[in-house]
Amino acid sequence: MSREIRILELIEGAKEARGLTVIIDVLRAFSLECYLYADGAALVRPVGTVEDGFALRERFPGSLLVGERGGKMCEGFDFGNTPSGIRPEDVMGKLIFHTTSAGTQGIVNAKDAEEIITGSLVNARAVAAYIRARDPETVSLVCMGNGGVRTAPEDVLCAEYIKSILEGHEIPDMASRIENLKTHGAEHFFDPAKSEIYPSADFPLCTALNRFPFVLRVDRDGTGWKSTRIDMQFVLGE
Repeated sequence: MSREIRILELIEGAKEARGLTVIIDVLRAFSLECYLYADGAALVRPVGTVEDGFALRERFPGSLLVGERGGKMCEGFDFGNTPSGIRPEDVMGKLIFHTTSAGTQGIVNAKDAEEIITGSLVNARAVAAYIRARDPETVSLVCMGNGGVRTAPEDVLCAEYIKSILEGHEIPDMASRIENLKTHGAEHFFDPAKSEIYPSADFPLCTALNRFPFVLRVDRDGTGWKSTRIDMQFVLGE
């Protein structure tokens, strides 16, 4: 099938998304959600606002609130948006409500998407495999950027990488391109003055290319948004 692949950006791009839509946030929202599931979280539910998160935690005793605004953990939350700051024993078997400045905003704004999955470098090849298996006519790769309003090079790189796999000419120098992000887009993770909000340990976790052979599909139910882990080993040959 002939397939249209569009790379869009930011909240406005999410609003324009059509077809099978991949909401990309490498640093850090959708890398973190992969780690949450790998660490045994029972269910991750993206939410649009901090207030929604508090209301849902009250409805579901024992659930956790994870997220940030401006990179910093939301006041009153259990954890920030940092994969290096959460251990398996913290999240095993837990229901998690997750809200961020960029990634989860892409989900709530992609109102015309036929289907939504999330994407990051840590599961990029699995995302491409899922798209091939679904074989949609239109694919929207939405790079959520910084706060949903400024381009983030790591998100654009992720989109270009997924697109290259789908088109059969995979980008060959991903290791050097990821290394380049340290000085072109991810400098704040190596600034000692910002280490409390942006720990340097997050960078290698969020750029561990193709670490996870699963995708997270996002759907709505009576409670709100939820992500479902879909393992792709059978497609990836693992």
